[in-house]
Amino acid sequence: MVKQIPMSIYSFKRMFLLRKSDLVRNSFWGVAANGSQSVLMSLFYVVLARKYATADFSYFLIANSIYQFLAAISNLGLGQWFTREIISVPGHENIVNKFLKLQLYSGLCFYGVNFLLAFTLYNNAEIRYLIILLGINIVFDNLIYVIKCLNIARFEQNITFKIIILDSVLKFLMVILLIFYPFSIILLSTGLIFIRFLTLNLFLQYGSKKTINLRLLWAYKITRSEVRKIVFANWPFLIISSVSIIYWRIGNIIISKTLTLLDVAIYEISFRVFSVGQIIPLIISSSLYPHMIELYNSGDKIKFSAFYKKYFYLFLLYGLFMYTLIYSFANQIIPFVFGQKYVTTPVYTKQMFLTILLFPTAILQAIMLTAMKLEKIDMTINVISLFVSVVSIMIGLSFSKSLSVINISIFISFFVFHICQDIILVKRAVTSVKNIINLYLLIAGFVLGYVLLASKLSPNILFFIVWGLAVMGFIIAQWKKASKARTAILNGNTPI
Repeated sequence: MVKQIPMSIYSFKRMFLLRKSDLVRNSFWGVAANGSQSVLMSLFYVVLARKYATADFSYFLIANSIYQFLAAISNLGLGQWFTREIISVPGHENIVNKFLKLQLYSGLCFYGVNFLLAFTLYNNAEIRYLIILLGINIVFDNLIYVIKCLNIARFEQNITFKIIILDSVLKFLMVILLIFYPFSIILLSTGLIFIRFLTLNLFLQYGSKKTINLRLLWAYKITRSEVRKIVFANWPFLIISSVSIIYWRIGNIIISKTLTLLDVAIYEISFRVFSVGQIIPLIISSSLYPHMIELYNSGDKIKFSAFYKKYFYLFLLYGLFMYTLIYSFANQIIPFVFGQKYVTTPVYTKQMFLTILLFPTAILQAIMLTAMKLEKIDMTINVISLFVSVVSIMIGLSFSKSLSVINISIFISFFVFHICQDIILVKRAVTSVKNIINLYLLIAGFVLGYVLLASKLSPNILFFIVWGLAVMGFIIAQWKKASKARTAILNGNTPI
């Protein structure tokens, strides 16, 4: 559930401890890459939603969900093993070839699974064709994954980020072309495959600094016993690194089998809006991670807890802000951006954004657990949350065939996820039961109060009133704090 955090978490840890200057450079490119990619891909889906019929758009979304679902598993979560081996073992050419060959085999195997799913799950010929076509990316992604991990080990993520930005720009330019020269969804998917193939070649030629030789790769041998040993020794990382993508993609797959094609499109549009809301907490939490490691390793529990609480309330405030923003403006923004054929989408987007109330603080607590070296506990919590989500969806759909069931189930699973984190942090004396109870009472009271007032006043006006008062309150509090500090200095005291 923690949207591909595990790899960045360990990478940031290594960079902070070994090369602080690289941390600054790579952090800059990380922010640029993640930010630009999220914005460009959101615009990419906006154009698709407006230019294609709902059926074609939904077919593409279904095929893309199958591809992303399998791609999340196909790399086997071995990036941590590979990075550790590269750093600790000199003369790593043999390790690179071993990992590359393993990823190639895994990619081909999961492409085979992708092919079988196309014919097992769907009868529609166009969906099958799109699944088979987009599934080619699984092999490409696995090979790219090797070079991304290699760059992490070399502290050269900035190269990776530059290529990722270029990949996003090329995809965006292709849909700009779609605006002026319409073409079929099949041709669009073919173009995406071509762009991914080009990206792979950029990674091979420039991302790896030409250290990977594909001719030598074919000649390199890896035994089944080696594969089993490596995979079984690192299986927890497979769960941690893939569960977040599986968590969201499995929702789309279930919808495609139980609800309508319009529901598939609405769910994806809501998720694309939600993914934009994820950007800031994901980037900030990754940047905070090295400081958490330093504080935890120092053994100063008071400072560690204070650091957590300081950013916890900022993340909580962000979640409340984003929820009220969507609740107040979704009815106007979403039909305007995605088109009038998705005029019912705001209702479901608001439901999905219930999860943003917990998402930022859940992300912060997830990296807290990892900083405390509790990765396996984090893995277990992710699995529990995924299980709760799937079970809730299946039970809910047996009573009501509605997209609301999916959104509420996701919220329930995130609530369980957050509660499990809270229990661990209470046991570790990072927070207290009283603080946790106050948190949920605050969120419930604020949301219920806001929804009630929005039924009496204009939601747009209410948004500006609430957050205008919040900004005024912050300014007054800072002014009082500064006045108190000046008074203390004049009296010859040290301000606290």
